Amino acid sequence: MSTTITEMAACLLASAVILVLGFLFWLKPERRKAEDKLAEALQLREQTDKELQTKRKEVLLEAKDEAHRMRAEIEHENRERKSEIQRLERRLTQKEETLDRRLENLERKEASLTSKEQDTEKLRVELEALLKEQRSELQRISGLSEDEARTIYLKSIEDDAKHDAARLIRDIEAQAKEEADKRAREVVTLAIQRCAVDQTSETTVSVVPLPGDEMKGRIIGREGRNIRAFETLTGVDLIIDDTPEAVVLSGFDPVRREIARIALSNLISDGRIHPGRIEEVINKAQAEVEAKMREAGERAIFETGVTALDPDIIKLLGRLRFRTSYGQSVLNHSIEVAHLAGAIAGEIGGNIALAKRAGLLHDLGKAVDFEVEGPHATIGADICRKMNEHPEVIKAVGAHHGDEPQETMEAVIVSVADAISAARPGARRETLETYVKRLQRLETIADSFSGVEKTYAVQAGREIRVMVKPTEIDDVAAAKLAHDTAKKIEEEMEYPGQIKVTVIRETRSVDYAK
Repeated sequence: MSTTITEMAACLLASAVILVLGFLFWLKPERRKAEDKLAEALQLREQTDKELQTKRKEVLLEAKDEAHRMRAEIEHENRERKSEIQRLERRLTQKEETLDRRLENLERKEASLTSKEQDTEKLRVELEALLKEQRSELQRISGLSEDEARTIYLKSIEDDAKHDAARLIRDIEAQAKEEADKRAREVVTLAIQRCAVDQTSETTVSVVPLPGDEMKGRIIGREGRNIRAFETLTGVDLIIDDTPEAVVLSGFDPVRREIARIALSNLISDGRIHPGRIEEVINKAQAEVEAKMREAGERAIFETGVTALDPDIIKLLGRLRFRTSYGQSVLNHSIEVAHLAGAIAGEIGGNIALAKRAGLLHDLGKAVDFEVEGPHATIGADICRKMNEHPEVIKAVGAHHGDEPQETMEAVIVSVADAISAARPGARRETLETYVKRLQRLETIADSFSGVEKTYAVQAGREIRVMVKPTEIDDVAAAKLAHDTAKKIEEEMEYPGQIKVTVIRETRSVDYAK
């Protein structure tokens, strides 16, 4: 029994040993794994510490570099500020020296003025005493009291004033007559220019050249359908006559006439002429002319320096490119008036900007005077008023031809600049035939007086020089001859502006040494 127990105990002990040994055998690999992981963790920590040390060194180096750079920038900025402060100090020192010198000069001038005032006061006292003495002496010599002498003197002044007033009245009457004649000529001329008649054909027609006379038939079309369509769409008369290789466009509206000219030229170049094509080409020509007008208006405001204009006004300015007055381009005339008005305003202390603006817009009414009744100055003022222009500009535009009173300096300046631009030689074009006839007529009138030896029309017909025979015409007769010649020219001729009559009388003595 005990043996059995002993055997069982031995078996149990052996089993326990086996279990313990088995457990120890199983635990050893797990421990090795844990030790390996611990070693890896320690290695990773060591590597991380090294990386942190490296990063710390890099950050420190970057911080040192940034600090060094900032220190250099601050030092550079401090040097610049220091140099600027030194420069300002030098300038202040120079200004102080200049002010000191000026103060010294002012003190010297003040002392000099004080001395001059004292001398002037002494002279004034002496002059008063001298005048009093002279007045007493004059009263004693003349036997007249001061009141009696004043009465006689005032009576003499009154007589002289009456004489001067009579002469002034005569001059005013003559000037009024001259202005009335000039205004009448302008009104008649303007009315003629608004009508498409033979006398103004050079400003109301355009000639379009043709490659050949056979093109005339194609322009007319079958039973005249092409020419009817063209005239209906453009509002311009197309004249086809016996003139070789040319047709004439006639119309009082220069913009329509320009559209018709461009359209007809394009049709001739293209060769396809029928009502559908005519309408298409006219629409393109209209767009092209509108672009030209806009470009011309923008060029005008650029050349004159006028800004902030309404787009509609710029378009109307561009229309003036195709509008003429006495053969002169109204847009170029307006630009010239703007420059002249600005120059005059600058000389006499006016508002240069307002004067240039009013000068550029003064003939704006001529852009639509074919469509609106009334004087172009009034039409232009109404347009400017609708576009909310400056009141001074509106007054100047409306008054530049005297239709409204000239209430401002700028209105007078624009009127003067307009007269200067229109009256200068070459501004208003004449036909050669009319120009030659006017010169010949001037010379004929001067030659009609007795005692005239030679006559020369110069300065484009604005001056006539009359050479007289010194044995027949003396100095007094020369003056009378100039007056009579001028009067006869006024009575018998029509001309813009004025004509100067110069009578030259000279005596020459010639001898020869032999």
